[in-house]
Amino acid sequence: MVEQTDNTEAVGGRAGQLRSSGLRHGWTTGACATAAAAAAYTALLGGEFPDPVRITLPKGQQPEFALAVEELTEGQAMAGVVKDAGDDPDVTHGALIRSTVRLGAPGTGVVFRAGPGVGTVTKAGLPLAVGEPAINPVPRQMIRDTVAEIAAAHGASGDVEVTVSVDNGEEIARSTWNPRLGILGGLSILGTTGIVVPYSCSAWIDSIRRGVDVARAAGRTHVAGCTGSTSEKIAVAVHGLPEDALLDMGDFAGAVLKYLKRHPVPRLTIAGGFAKLSKLAAGHLDLHSARSQVDKGYLADLARVGGADEALAEAVAGANTGLQAVQLCRAAGVPLGDLVAEAARQTALGVLKGSPVAVDVICIDRAGTIVGRAG
Repeated sequence: MVEQTDNTEAVGGRAGQLRSSGLRHGWTTGACATAAAAAAYTALLGGEFPDPVRITLPKGQQPEFALAVEELTEGQAMAGVVKDAGDDPDVTHGALIRSTVRLGAPGTGVVFRAGPGVGTVTKAGLPLAVGEPAINPVPRQMIRDTVAEIAAAHGASGDVEVTVSVDNGEEIARSTWNPRLGILGGLSILGTTGIVVPYSCSAWIDSIRRGVDVARAAGRTHVAGCTGSTSEKIAVAVHGLPEDALLDMGDFAGAVLKYLKRHPVPRLTIAGGFAKLSKLAAGHLDLHSARSQVDKGYLADLARVGGADEALAEAVAGANTGLQAVQLCRAAGVPLGDLVAEAARQTALGVLKGSPVAVDVICIDRAGTIVGRAG
C-alpha cells in the first residue's frame, strides 16, 4: 500500500514521479531556441516581438518564455531566452540562447546555422551529418513546426535561415563531452520533449521508489524502467503498459533494481538508449555521463564474441560514439545490440540476486529504433 503524505492523488509515470520528488522541472536548450526563433520570426513578419512568447512542445504542452534580448533590423530579427533548467544541475542553466531569423530563398525551407557558442559536428556517429550545426533533430523539428505555424498566420512562405547561438557557449562546452565527440566551437542544442526533468539528486531516487509503490498498489505485474521519454514510448508500444507501470529511472538503474529486489514485481523491462545500456552491461548502475562512460574496448570484446573480425573490432574500439559502434556492427551482421542487451540483463539479474523478477531489456537508438533485445 502507498502511504500518502499529502492530499494529492498517488499517480505513477513520469508526471507522478516529478510531482512526488518535489523538484522543479526546467526547459531544454531546444525549447529555448525554439521560443527565441518564434519571437524573432514573428517580429520579422509583423514588426513586434511577442513577450512572453508561447510555443508548443512535442507532447502538446504550451509554455511561455520571457525574452531577455530582442533586436529588429532590416531583413532580420534576433531574440534571446535565458535557459531555466529548474532544479537540475545543468551546466547550461542561466545561459542566454539566441535565435536570429532571416528570410531565405524561395523553396529552401528552414536552413539552420551555428552561431557563436553553438558547435559544429566534425565526427561521424552522431545523429547529425559531419559539417552540420549541432542542433539536434527534435529541436530542429520544433523550430520547423513553429516557423510553419507563424508563416501560415502571416501568409508567408516559411523559407528562413535560423542561426542559433549561445553566449559563452564555447566556454561552457568545455564542461561537456562535446570536444571529445568532435562537436567543436560550442554547445549542442538538445532535447526530445522540451522539458528538463531533474534527475541528479536523492529526491529523484525517492520518486523512483514512489513509482514502484504506486505500480504495486495498482496490482501491476509488469513495470518498465526507462532512461527517457523515447524509450518510454517504445516500452508502451512493445508491451502495452499503462502509465502507472512506467518508471522514469533516468540514469539511476541501480535505484530501480535495488528497490525492486526488496519490493519485487513479477516482470521488469529495462528500456533505454544503446550507449546508456552499454554502461549497465559493463556493470555500472549509475548511467550519468559524469560518473560512467561508454567503454569502447568492452564493446569491441562483445563484438568479437558476436563474430566480428579483428578489423571490425578495432573499428568499434575506435568509434566516436556507442551509436557509431552499433551501426558498424549492424552493417556487418554482428548483433552487438543484442549482446549489450543480454549483458545488461545479466547485470540487472545480478543486482536482483534471485528475487522473483523476470527481466527483459530493449536497446534503442536516438531515433527510437530498437537495435537490441534480450530476455
